[in-house]
Amino acid sequence: MAGKCGVRRVLIAIMCLWASAAAAADLRIATRTDLTSMDPHFHNVAPNVSASGHIFETLIDKDAKLKLRPGLAVSWTLISETEWEFRLHPGVTFHDGTPFTAEDVAWSIRRVPTVPNSPMLFSMYSKLVKDVRVVDPLTIRLITEGPAPTLLNDLSKLFMISRRATEGKASSDFSNPAVAVGTGPYRFVAWVPGDRVSLAANPTYWGGREPWDTVILRPIGNDTARAAALISGDVDLIEGVPVADRQQMAANPKLSVFETDSIRVIYIHLDTNRDRSPTIADVNGQPMDKNPLKDWRVRQAMNIAINRQGLAERLLNGQAKPVGQLTPEFLFGASPDLPAPTYDPAKAESLLKEAGWGQGFSLRLASTNDRYPQDAQVAQAIAQMLTRVGIKTQVDAMPASMLFSRGTKLEFSALMAGWFSDSGEASSSLVSMLATYDPAKGMGTANRGRYSNPKLDEALALSLRTMDDSKRAALIARAVEIGMRDVGMIPLYAMINTWATRKGLTYDARTDELTLAMGVRGQ
Repeated sequence: MAGKCGVRRVLIAIMCLWASAAAAADLRIATRTDLTSMDPHFHNVAPNVSASGHIFETLIDKDAKLKLRPGLAVSWTLISETEWEFRLHPGVTFHDGTPFTAEDVAWSIRRVPTVPNSPMLFSMYSKLVKDVRVVDPLTIRLITEGPAPTLLNDLSKLFMISRRATEGKASSDFSNPAVAVGTGPYRFVAWVPGDRVSLAANPTYWGGREPWDTVILRPIGNDTARAAALISGDVDLIEGVPVADRQQMAANPKLSVFETDSIRVIYIHLDTNRDRSPTIADVNGQPMDKNPLKDWRVRQAMNIAINRQGLAERLLNGQAKPVGQLTPEFLFGASPDLPAPTYDPAKAESLLKEAGWGQGFSLRLASTNDRYPQDAQVAQAIAQMLTRVGIKTQVDAMPASMLFSRGTKLEFSALMAGWFSDSGEASSSLVSMLATYDPAKGMGTANRGRYSNPKLDEALALSLRTMDDSKRAALIARAVEIGMRDVGMIPLYAMINTWATRKGLTYDARTDELTLAMGVRGQ
């Protein structure tokens, strides 16, 4: 009898091992854009953040709907108006086996604003921190310049790295798995630019092991090729379902589509600063010493010359919503009094004449051609709309990596791109894109038009010191209204985020559009 029980136990153990092996799987994800660096502090752009989110973690985490929850910090306390204390999760180790401690937190936060040659620094999320004090290995205190109501949101965007592995290292060194060690559910294995990022499950992950043994992130910029890769079975999930294929893919019994409203808004930056702007010319294509974009009437003419509803319905197949501000209206601090501008080409022509530009001028609009749904096609449609009212517009479409790099060098007079307010409130778009450029303070780090308005800066600064949520929301909305009524930028539409998977998989669709293997599960 004992022998039979022993045999039975052996058989059960073997069956469990078989079941475990069967459950083990690889996950292949097709992304729209390749990342630009494995350094999680180098470039604040969605593809980088998505990749980093598998490897590195933050003190404060966010779920798919941007609700705050504990991350590497298990708790936090406001000690005084300018001092926060964070208790770290015990027993957490980096992928190389070394313990995660408060020293690593201090190192990470202090490093963020010092990363050289960054196209878009993460310093907007560390700007409120005046000092970092290590209390003990599992306790750290952050001292802020003043009241810091957005600190918890900000910390949800700052990845923690290993001081031991990264001290003295350059951003380029993070392509080495020995440097890019995090505490996350996946370990970094390799990055082949333009081809793939390879990740492996972290077997000692403090949060519990993920169901995927390996994860491959493959950049496939071409919409048709990305959809074909899913249909053929070459990948298991794609982000950015092509707008032309969405209905067909939803009806395919072998596929599933998941979507949610996005916090990303597509917009146009305008050079409102320089007298001689690089991609503006007269109607004959000759350079000018006068920049028409410095005139509010010209900016407003452009604003109302664009048929947002037409773009959303015809080019984007209903997968976008026209907006009149830099965030969707449901976000904290968004103004309820800024509907999408009414399309009015006749009024646009009148404003141009009133501003002295009745004869028109020439403009080159820079845009991506591989980053957002139908991005180059949308830019071409906008160019035609502007040309109809007298602004002769041509499009320079290019890969996102090139546009962001050149845009940071201020090589354009008008630039179409996208921004998502990943803090969960409207202040982050203002801090990044419309606040007066001051990188030392983490302000205007993505202000590629160098727009500056003291009234906006004043309202924004006051909101960032106001702890009362209702008062802060009103101040943010006031700053938003100042910037939008002055047409500091031209908001176009908010996206609807879409993913598609092979049948049998689900994806927890994220408002922040990040594509994370941690949100993929088998049914």
